Amino acid sequence: MDDYIYLDNAATTKIKKKVLDSMVPHLESNFGNPSSLYSFGQESRNSIEESREKIAKIINCRPNEIIFTSGGTESDNLAIFGSAYAMKEFGNHIITSSIEHHAVLHACEELEKEGFKVDYLPVDKFGLVSPKDLKNAIKPTTILVSIMMANNEIGTIQDMNNLIKVVREKQNSNNNIILFHSDAVQSLGKMEINVKNMDIDLLSFSAHKINGPKGIGGLFIKRGSPMKPMFFGGGQEKQLRSGTENVASIVGFAEALLLADSERGYFNEKCSKLRDQLTNRILKLIPGSFLNGHPTDRLSNIVNISFDGVEGEPILVGLDFAGIYASSGSACSSGSLDPSHVLIATGLNPRLAVGSIRFSFSPSNSEEEIDYVVKELSKIVKNLREMAT
Repeated sequence: MDDYIYLDNAATTKIKKKVLDSMVPHLESNFGNPSSLYSFGQESRNSIEESREKIAKIINCRPNEIIFTSGGTESDNLAIFGSAYAMKEFGNHIITSSIEHHAVLHACEELEKEGFKVDYLPVDKFGLVSPKDLKNAIKPTTILVSIMMANNEIGTIQDMNNLIKVVREKQNSNNNIILFHSDAVQSLGKMEINVKNMDIDLLSFSAHKINGPKGIGGLFIKRGSPMKPMFFGGGQEKQLRSGTENVASIVGFAEALLLADSERGYFNEKCSKLRDQLTNRILKLIPGSFLNGHPTDRLSNIVNISFDGVEGEPILVGLDFAGIYASSGSACSSGSLDPSHVLIATGLNPRLAVGSIRFSFSPSNSEEEIDYVVKELSKIVKNLREMAT
């Protein structure tokens, strides 16, 4: 084993050497501004467009439907704010779910302050949105539905085809436009995503979840979808995201996605085996442990488990001392002492919600590491419970 065991790949991933190698020339020698007209700058422009084409091919869209951003949060914000502002003359109603990433939830909360109406759909105990609930929530004034493809804390995968089908049927019967957005930050590279077949309008994604660089992401915007920019300046990215493009990271993003897509079968096979091994051993060996999320319809590399009678933070500290890195949920909320909004939305008792740990895998993890994690975790939970009595 290495000096540490990294089981927080849903928070971020290690950049692959091949990805880094693809970026270096654009940091060292090919550093021209892609907006410059001379050939040196146009070399950078060509690298951006080649990367755009690679990403578009994998998710089955036109290259000019891809907008590069600084990451998943910006992509979610652009999708929510940009479409809401562009569509407000047609309506002011937005539908999302109660387990979305805060980049979506907080954006919707801000829009509520501006007069937009937002419905936050409930989920069942597994974290699934009901198509019936979605259908009942749609109004003649509904302009946007935003439901994530797979949850970042519990890994539950939504029934996207039926959810989108409901929206399209209501859209046709009401004779109005309803945009469908999905946060696919955790899904990209792990699931097959075909935006054309799915009939989706907006899709957010990020590079650093798939062994790419941090600070780069993208937003698929279906041609013809109303959208207003959030940044203003030089008019880059079809005037929707002004600012000099991050060429090296864009190239790295495309390379990372190509690798992830080609290795997806191996990734899912290896990670699901490790995930199930860890889950089964914890539930068997540690009393008062409970699996969160859907038992089967979930991402291959995420497992979330609650431990009764203890809190997540001291468990993480104990794991850290043992050289094991995991998390208590979303990395963006790691400083919060409140129970996870995702787990509370599934109806989990707050006492159990504060004692939840998320483990997220990569193919570089091993069965030997899982054995060590279970052994150390068992001791940590046992000691914490004894201290609490």
